[in-house]
Amino acid sequence: MIHPIERESYEILRSRRTLDHLSPLVRAVTERAIHATADLDYADSVYAKEQDLATAVESLRNGCPVITDVEMTRAGIANYPTRCYLSRGRSRDGRTRTADAMAQAIEDHPTGAVFVVGCAPTALYELVEQYRRGAVSPILIVGMPVGFVGAADSKVKLAACGAPAVYNRGEKGGSAAAAGIVNALVRLAREPL
Repeated sequence: MIHPIERESYEILRSRRTLDHLSPLVRAVTERAIHATADLDYADSVYAKEQDLATAVESLRNGCPVITDVEMTRAGIANYPTRCYLSRGRSRDGRTRTADAMAQAIEDHPTGAVFVVGCAPTALYELVEQYRRGAVSPILIVGMPVGFVGAADSKVKLAACGAPAVYNRGEKGGSAAAAGIVNALVRLAREPL
């Protein structure tokens, strides 16, 4: 059941920006990113393939693991069990704590998981590198890190690697946008279009 405030938010969003040109699942995740951030720029910067999202929806329906880069991203995902390895991560060997935690998550979930990066570009770099090496085969990578250092570049590398993904171009992103995208996919898994 959609809360009246959420319904009103979507009505305002749709009155300010039409996304009818997008395919249904891409439109759903884009609207959710906008709804979660009140940032209409996502209408022009979110990228995803309909089939990748359809596969993710079906996998979520069947209970696939969802792994996040940081606790804030994990906390924003509603009504679906998630895991975050950040408490196990250590800064070592030139690797950040989030990258180390993502490497550990990949070891535990080399196939069949949705990975969600809403904060740390280094976690996304790690995912992309491990994907290129064939060490991980994700259902979907939600790549929405935020910041002036590495966020935009990590998304460029995600786009170039060919992994099934949804991401936005540029420095914007964040846990709210990333979690919002997953929440849209979870809702679609429970209530198909």
